[in-house]
Amino acid sequence: MGRRSGRAADQNNPAPKANPVNDALSAGIWVWCHSWSRAAKNRAFTWLRLPNYTGPMDPDRVRALLEQLRAGTMDVEGALQQLRHLPFEDLGFAHVDHHRALRQGVPEVIFGEAKTAAQIAAVARSLVEAGQPVLVTRLDPVKASELCRLLPELAYDDLSRTASHSSREIVPRPGEPVLVITAGTSDLPVAAEALETLRLFGVPARGIADVGVAGLHRIVSHLDALERAPGLIVCAGMEGALASVVGGLVGAPVIAVPTSVGYGASLGGFAALLGMLSSCAAGVTVVNIDNGFGAAMAMVRLSRRPSVAPGARERQAE
Repeated sequence: MGRRSGRAADQNNPAPKANPVNDALSAGIWVWCHSWSRAAKNRAFTWLRLPNYTGPMDPDRVRALLEQLRAGTMDVEGALQQLRHLPFEDLGFAHVDHHRALRQGVPEVIFGEAKTAAQIAAVARSLVEAGQPVLVTRLDPVKASELCRLLPELAYDDLSRTASHSSREIVPRPGEPVLVITAGTSDLPVAAEALETLRLFGVPARGIADVGVAGLHRIVSHLDALERAPGLIVCAGMEGALASVVGGLVGAPVIAVPTSVGYGASLGGFAALLGMLSSCAAGVTVVNIDNGFGAAMAMVRLSRRPSVAPGARERQAE
């Protein structure tokens, strides 16, 4: 068989309909690949600064855009113009992800420990200007003082070592609070990091402090609250046994956080980590040492999980 003419091929295989989102993504990928090839040719990386995306990329904004498109108050070209630039801001030393709130339901969070105050301020300012809430973790007081001078909108909490800001009122979700429990008072900074993360992202939570296994009557006195809680975060150092105790008392999700509290053989939290990973209470989930933020984010995901998967909901509607 001979090769068909271009006209015949076009008639039998019509071009796919234009997709504004795919067009915008393809344009961004082409720019990235072009920059990469130029950098490789010159044997040096060239930091390409894309035009900055402005405005928060969250479900409400995308929904409003789609409603305008459906109602005919905005044409396809207008929508494409708003989606043309990839939803991040290139600061040279960081690509601030304004799209994360749309993908994950929560915005980018800044890990402050290895960054300078100026770098943190630049990233935080980008988030503030885009209408996103800001959470900075692992901030020592000296760096926090400099950061708050550069960006006065931020409020610093010294116990949790976090700085935060929200331009919108934080409305907690309805329901019983998540419990953040510590074995000892020394575990409070890790628990405070978890509580501050939950607060900023609208998950109601409260703490129960210093109820470790050296006096089991203390945790048992809170049994009613434990049984009502939709989820529990347990922060413990030493041998980390409190997570197993709580995991054996309740049926709700339990997230264990080993802390670096303890004497020599505690090995900076590794003894608690291994003890929690070896828990005989089935289903206890364990995060990294001193990672109160990670435990809280896992609980945020659990608290906003849909009761029916999107695909299943569509099939039910059919």
